[in-house]
Amino acid sequence: MKCVLVLDTSAFFSGFDSFSVDIGQFAPPQVEEELRANSMTLLRFRTAVESKRLTIKSPSEEFLSKVQASSAGVGDSFLLSETDKQVLALALELKASGVDPQIISDDYSIQNVATQLGIKFASLATQGIRRLLRWIRYCPACHKGYSADYRSDECEICGTALKRKPVRNVESSGKIAKTRT
Repeated sequence: MKCVLVLDTSAFFSGFDSFSVDIGQFAPPQVEEELRANSMTLLRFRTAVESKRLTIKSPSEEFLSKVQASSAGVGDSFLLSETDKQVLALALELKASGVDPQIISDDYSIQNVATQLGIKFASLATQGIRRLLRWIRYCPACHKGYSADYRSDECEICGTALKRKPVRNVESSGKIAKTRT
């Protein structure tokens, strides 16, 4: 199976060099939008695109929906940006087309959802996650529990700011498919 890389914005911030690896590389268009503030990073990105080392591709709505459902299932949906969801959906779509995608990202929520979806990932500046995490939200004052995708940031009973914590003793859905680059 052909291996390809799907690059998140954090890959470019961490200094990923598209010319240092000789395999296919993809990114959704939103990655470029997040790079505008950093001119050297943006220059590296555009050079990779212009030299055809990096392919810009938008994922289909079908795969965005699957990512949304999976991220809600583990409790990371409200932490993922639109760009994060695009990166995950693109990797999932590439996987469905018969290639072996590996996401390059230091974002723990991306890594967690990638694990849930059975997609490999590698981090450049952090250790990355070690196991799948499922999250819940709770009120630290009155201890009322909420689902991870609860829309408000405040407790409906006492108004205290909600916190988030992993659910204990959750069985992981298989091994984390993680490799280091």
